[in-house]
Amino acid sequence: MANKLISEIPLPKSIANVFSARNISTAKDALSLTEFELMELLDVGLTEVRSALSQISEIVAPPYQTALSLMEQRFQNEYLGGHFPTGLKGLDAALCGGIPFGVLTELVGPAGIGKTQFCLKLSLLASLPTNYGGLDGRVIYIDVESKFSSRRLLEIGLRSFPEIFQMKEMAQEMAGRILVLRPTSLAEFTQSLEQIKVSLLQNQVKMLVIDSMAALVSGEHEQGARRQQTLSWHISFIKSLAEFSRIPVVVTNQVRSRNHDDASRYSFQVQSRDGAIETPMQYDSHLVAALGIQWAHAVTTRLVLEAKSGERFIKVAKSPISPPLAFPFHVTSSGISLLSDDGKEVMGPEINAIHCQGHNEIINFGMEGLH
Repeated sequence: MANKLISEIPLPKSIANVFSARNISTAKDALSLTEFELMELLDVGLTEVRSALSQISEIVAPPYQTALSLMEQRFQNEYLGGHFPTGLKGLDAALCGGIPFGVLTELVGPAGIGKTQFCLKLSLLASLPTNYGGLDGRVIYIDVESKFSSRRLLEIGLRSFPEIFQMKEMAQEMAGRILVLRPTSLAEFTQSLEQIKVSLLQNQVKMLVIDSMAALVSGEHEQGARRQQTLSWHISFIKSLAEFSRIPVVVTNQVRSRNHDDASRYSFQVQSRDGAIETPMQYDSHLVAALGIQWAHAVTTRLVLEAKSGERFIKVAKSPISPPLAFPFHVTSSGISLLSDDGKEVMGPEINAIHCQGHNEIINFGMEGLH
């Protein structure tokens, strides 16, 4: 609406002619100038300028909406912005249905915690027919670290949906719906993204998985601001893919050690009784998500997979529709399963903390060699 032509706005003819004569052709042109700048440029009085700006603003400004009207729109357009069930009952309930369509969902956690296992299960679910809770479509899986295992995928399918995967033809059809790309550099990844936008329409793609974004960026030699600039382009493009296609986009992220600068960036710093600021450095977790603040702002939902006291948890650390909740889980032959559907509410620094306590002891599923 900001690009609406002044000639299409019902202004008095005298003032409309002055706008045209001064090459102020759109609402954006007019609203970008102050009242006094317009008075000088148009050679008219303050009253005339204010009246014109008021009329222009009224035409181009979006109307107010109530919470009720927004909710009604959401239900009316559910097919454009729904949720994809993960099969984890408690997590799906917390996220009002599952992984949201049209936005980025991030899985972050230490190596071996279960991020790829989660991605494999989601990819499998998306390929299933709708009567099995799937999306009945193709999945594009960008496997940066060569962790995708077709053997493990079929094992998850056989254990979770034996009635489908015991039939050889059906198993082959489901596996054939998952298209795996393995870019070896950020340049190859960029080319893949441009091809994907076309494939999303031509090949009935219903989900995009990138495992992992951090591995791509960490392999580049660029540092500091230049790396962030490069990452910025990819963030924007991936977000546009999600919005354009209205499909779930799941991206995994790695963790890194917290440095001193991180301590001052987060709003969950708390003040002690003596007035000193307590930073997360004083807690037992010193890991943070890689890729920085710019990436963190780009993701709509952040799910943290972590280990604490010898037990794994999947934590809703960021979501516009769910409070911070943590669910205990384990990895079985059928994929990730929750040990309890009742999430424990997380507060304060624990929301963004990423724990790795007892991590080595619980990674005993023996799948490291499956490729």
